[in-house]
Amino acid sequence: MSAASSGSDKRVEVVLIYQSLLGIYGDRGNATVLMKRLAWRGYDPVLHVVEPGDPLPETGDVYLLGGGEDAAQISAVKALKQDGSIYRAVDRGAAVFAVCAGYQILGNTFTIGDDDTVTEGLGLLDVTTRRGPARAVGELLGRWIDHSGEEQWITGFENHGGYTTLGPDAKPVTQVEVGIGNDGTGFDGAQNGTVLAIYPHGPALARNPALADHVLELALGTTLPPIDRPEITELRRQRIAAARS
Repeated sequence: MSAASSGSDKRVEVVLIYQSLLGIYGDRGNATVLMKRLAWRGYDPVLHVVEPGDPLPETGDVYLLGGGEDAAQISAVKALKQDGSIYRAVDRGAAVFAVCAGYQILGNTFTIGDDDTVTEGLGLLDVTTRRGPARAVGELLGRWIDHSGEEQWITGFENHGGYTTLGPDAKPVTQVEVGIGNDGTGFDGAQNGTVLAIYPHGPALARNPALADHVLELALGTTLPPIDRPEITELRRQRIAAARS
């Protein structure tokens, strides 16, 4: 169980990992969204921004990884393995949400460089990533069934050369209607327990509030009350329409 999952403590710690390495696509916005949605519900959110060489907080409830380049992926994996805190966090029930390069390094292996060097990942998701036949660039739209059984639409902008294959211990997050996703076979993302990752940027959690709440619910171990924000609903309508146009 994470620190806030008992309901007796309204403090929730969000850990943003290695922005100098995995922060080039605006994915820091995912932290901003989680902080705001927690505050709207009366929680006391605390943001930790951690760079390589700094220890990851042991008390985090949600850990976030964003997009980056090949060399940054290698550096991030090395630093996270040396630190070790992300493994202990997952073991005690904290949530991890990753996007694009962050998604790839959570897996078992990924390839980098012109020679497709195989690099060992963190092993927190049962996925492997290799170089694909063509770079996936453009809007992605996928169907996601949330925990209540309600169909949701996930939107975002994908930009990745790696194609990801899921193993038996991971399940896809969305069924893709528009875009490439994992590997062009109709699905995007992977989830195993409280670890969840997808390819789209946006930031992804700004475009997809139900997914943001799902990540928080994984961390808190409780169902959150809905939030009615008409401006967010309108933004989603526009983005879904744009992806289909």
